[in-house]
Amino acid sequence: MLDPRLVEEQPEIVRDTLRRRHSDPSLFADLERVVGLCDRRRALIGEIDGLRGRRNSLSREIGAMMKAGRASDAEAAKAEVHTGHERTAALEQELAALEVERDTILMSLPNLLHDEVPEGAREEDNPVVRTWGTPGVYAFEPQSHVDVGGPLGLDLERATRLTGTRFAVLKGGLARLERAIINYFLDLHTTEHGYTEVMVPYMVHRKILEGTGQLPKFEQDLFRLADPLNGSDTFLVPTAEVPVTNLHREEILEEAELPIRYACFTPCFRAEAGSAGRDVRGVLRQHQFHKIELVWITTPEQSEAAHQALVGHAEACLQGLGLPYRVVHHCGGEVSNGAARCYDLEVWLPSQGKYREVSSCSTFRDFQARRMQLRYRTAEADGKKGKIRLAHTLNGSGLAVGRTLVAILENFQQADGSVIVPEPLRKWVGADRLVP
Repeated sequence: MLDPRLVEEQPEIVRDTLRRRHSDPSLFADLERVVGLCDRRRALIGEIDGLRGRRNSLSREIGAMMKAGRASDAEAAKAEVHTGHERTAALEQELAALEVERDTILMSLPNLLHDEVPEGAREEDNPVVRTWGTPGVYAFEPQSHVDVGGPLGLDLERATRLTGTRFAVLKGGLARLERAIINYFLDLHTTEHGYTEVMVPYMVHRKILEGTGQLPKFEQDLFRLADPLNGSDTFLVPTAEVPVTNLHREEILEEAELPIRYACFTPCFRAEAGSAGRDVRGVLRQHQFHKIELVWITTPEQSEAAHQALVGHAEACLQGLGLPYRVVHHCGGEVSNGAARCYDLEVWLPSQGKYREVSSCSTFRDFQARRMQLRYRTAEADGKKGKIRLAHTLNGSGLAVGRTLVAILENFQQADGSVIVPEPLRKWVGADRLVP
């Protein structure tokens, strides 16, 4: 959530972000409504403070009037105090309702963009930062992951019988390959990159999704339980970002504890609302998929370097597997609602002849922390107690497991239908190639 004080005092900064994001006109109207509410709020507080000051002054004078025998003046003062009290109560009620409306609108406004986010409105406007690896050259027509994976254990037909479209069943070596990818990513991040592995619930309450910004804007993309759980609306997690970033909600951490880095494996559940007709064949866009999520909690001073490190850690996964990829910098129109800046890692898919997203690495600055009241205390200096400040949060996929499996099947396919298993995965797969 944006800082209400910034919106009140510098609305032009928010307008500029909305322009750079190519936002819907309704968001500009929402911003103007918030500015108007802030103006009214300031006037209300001023009047309330004035009434309280007058009430306190009269209360002191009433005793003196009574002692001086000025009973009529004292009664008039009491009447004014009573009227002021009623007026104050009415104004406080209006103020409370106004603040609820203001905060509700603020929850729908996107984060401020980083100054270095490039201009642009759509995916095609995202500049390429760098590429790694060279796409393979095949002596045969490379097949899609569906055609390669079918004989190896990718069973979409039986998955459809179980749950309908956008689900998959993996069998045999292909199931072991998916598990191997999970193990490799977790071991890489925990042993080489310094992350602490965590396991979290796969269901969260509404306020947890509000904390990371999926709600209220993206409820149509979530799976909600039909009945409340433990007294609250509950949803299946769309990504481990949600429970992991909220692990320290409403806490005050010590500066010396930061940065905190977590790596977490979860299944992810997404309704994929509005994606009809996109990637319907295969496992690129699923209602349920596996992902390793990397989450950072930092000070504001640490977050810029942390973002670059996060991208590098995700890149290390692809480099270790020998998969060609590129890094793109999201333009203003492509940055997600809650992020201030985002880089995508896109892996090469031979059957499509193009790069496809396998990781998004975002910095949110204090946008999420303000929603979940995630704070830290600065170090003591000159004998003075540290100040309480909002932390910064970052997250990225390290990586999406299903899409990594797709990339392995396509990039390492052989003419005989077999698939070479990348060396780091062989100890878990138990073979150097998958054979139909």
